Amino acid sequence: MKQVHESPLTHQSSLAHDADDCLFDPAVRAVMAEFTLSDETLDLEAASAVCAARRAVEWLRLRETRGLDLSSSALDVLLRLNATSGEALPCAELARAAQVGVPAVNALVDALAKEGLVERLDEADDQGCSATRITPAGRGWLDSYRQPAQRAIAGLFQGFSSAELAQLRHLSLRMVANRQRMEHYLEIAEDALS
Repeated sequence: MKQVHESPLTHQSSLAHDADDCLFDPAVRAVMAEFTLSDETLDLEAASAVCAARRAVEWLRLRETRGLDLSSSALDVLLRLNATSGEALPCAELARAAQVGVPAVNALVDALAKEGLVERLDEADDQGCSATRITPAGRGWLDSYRQPAQRAIAGLFQGFSSAELAQLRHLSLRMVANRQRMEHYLEIAEDALS
């Protein structure tokens, strides 16, 4: 088996190639086999690989923040605000962009405001969160972040064809759609039980 050494982004393991020349992590496979008491671990290995890939992307995104103490969710809020023509956005919209709740978006906006990248408008909603807009300093910071971040992400996907990237996007979003469907089903089931 040909060994491929992984970066420190995940857990310092060695990757290997299976009989179909697909990468797998022998350590993850062993752990999942022990957990399931079975050799049928492909779905759990795939889930682990998706989590490891997400950590790799997040590590690269945040590595380029140049000393600012920003989380990935705070960066998502800033990117969403940058996509406007300067208007303020309500907390609920920012929470959707960052995939967090309104109380969490309040903390994200506080962190961004502390760095001078966003500003809150005076009036708060019923959850104590005011509409927020990006500042000129926030736009300037994103201008300096853009090229290093694009280079880092391009490096992460080096060797991927356009078709592979489209397939990766498609498969990832199928997982998102399945989770949304499951969430909807669970909500219906919970409502029926209450």
